[in-house]
Amino acid sequence: MSNRYAVILAAGQGTRMKSKLYKVLHPVCGKPMVQHVVDQIEKLNIQEIVTIIGHGAEAVQLQLGEKSKYAFQEKQLGTAHAVMQAKEALDGKEGVTIVVCGDTPLIKAETIDALFKHHQEMSAKATVLTAVIDDPTGYGRIIRNKDGLVEKIVEHKDATEAERAVNEINTGTYCFDNRALFESLEHVSNENVQGEYYLPDVIEILKKQGEVVTAYKTEDFQETLGVNDRIALAEAEQIMRTRINKSHMKNGVSLIDPSNTYIDADVEIGQDTIIYPGTIIKGKTVIGEDCRIGPNTEIDSCHVGNVTVIRQSVAHQSSIGSHVNIGPFAHIRPASNIHDEVKVGNFVEIKKAEFGKGSKASHLSYIGDAEVGSNVNIGCGSITVNYDGKNKFLTKIEDDVFVGCNSNLVAPVIIGKGSYIAAGSTITKNVPSDALSIARARQVNKENYVQKLNLKK
Repeated sequence: MSNRYAVILAAGQGTRMKSKLYKVLHPVCGKPMVQHVVDQIEKLNIQEIVTIIGHGAEAVQLQLGEKSKYAFQEKQLGTAHAVMQAKEALDGKEGVTIVVCGDTPLIKAETIDALFKHHQEMSAKATVLTAVIDDPTGYGRIIRNKDGLVEKIVEHKDATEAERAVNEINTGTYCFDNRALFESLEHVSNENVQGEYYLPDVIEILKKQGEVVTAYKTEDFQETLGVNDRIALAEAEQIMRTRINKSHMKNGVSLIDPSNTYIDADVEIGQDTIIYPGTIIKGKTVIGEDCRIGPNTEIDSCHVGNVTVIRQSVAHQSSIGSHVNIGPFAHIRPASNIHDEVKVGNFVEIKKAEFGKGSKASHLSYIGDAEVGSNVNIGCGSITVNYDGKNKFLTKIEDDVFVGCNSNLVAPVIIGKGSYIAAGSTITKNVPSDALSIARARQVNKENYVQKLNLKK
């Protein structure tokens, strides 16, 4: 097998997006478009990836990191000019180079691999990835000769009526013999209305040299969709979401209403988990088997164990164990670690806290900056008072503690193992193990007091 290289075109600003965010960094199902492209290319045996950057160069490099080398295109003077920026990295190397746009997030590794293989089987110097569509208006047409090879690529505006009737179009993705590519780029002219250097001109140069130029037709035009505006971005999102949801269902996950379920590209879900409508699962979330998620639940970058239920709740950047019951209307904030067999009930908020095995906070509580042991009961309306206006402090609740309703645990404070906190207490000092702590004013009843008030009216 020949060496394989990839050039990703990602230098454009994307003015039609009308955005401060550079085009290729717009996310589709939680991942920037250019990242989708790189991730698919990485699945193949690629020796070197070179990303052409320009607008938003630093942001693109920050996103892709060491997955790619980079070449800077100072002025955007066309696709051929963009590829020329990779000359220093790739010129003179033996092998095959794929050129793909960074705004085609739907392209699959399988299609790229098939393009490579077709190119080599045909002993071609260039291969165009094509697709057949019902309405090819605006696309360059692929005109084949009697042998099925590419005779030429004709832009819509330049095509004759007969050529416009052809519905096989150029997708803008190509394979080239690497040496032939960079030799031909030296001869590309910018003598056109836009004054730019166009990559399809390389096809014409190779044809004139008598080289083999072929085309590989993908069966799925949607894969080749280029995103140039918000309308196309929404279309790509919908296609990707459908693809993701079908993949999970094929792997044994039940989606009650796939059209109203939103799962990011890197999410993993175990068998026999059921996802209910209105659920959003984002980031690198991993959900185990036999879980029940939703309805109307948002989970972002969490690890969820097996047989856990999360209903109408929000959880971000946290670990949630197995046999856990969360919600409805709970909020698990970042850096929380919810252990197995925990119950987090309605209107409970947990932030940056360890919550031990078998412990419960059934309703209306705030647990922040805390270490909660196992088999602890947090009564309704109880909170850890963790913030003095400047600094956060730790509350430590040891195993088997019972915290009565409407209690305030003013940090820093330690509640010893097996102790009881009386309802309505405000605890400001450490509580020994197995103690009963009461911190509230003694009740005073003033009989007939209301009658005295009425006499004064």
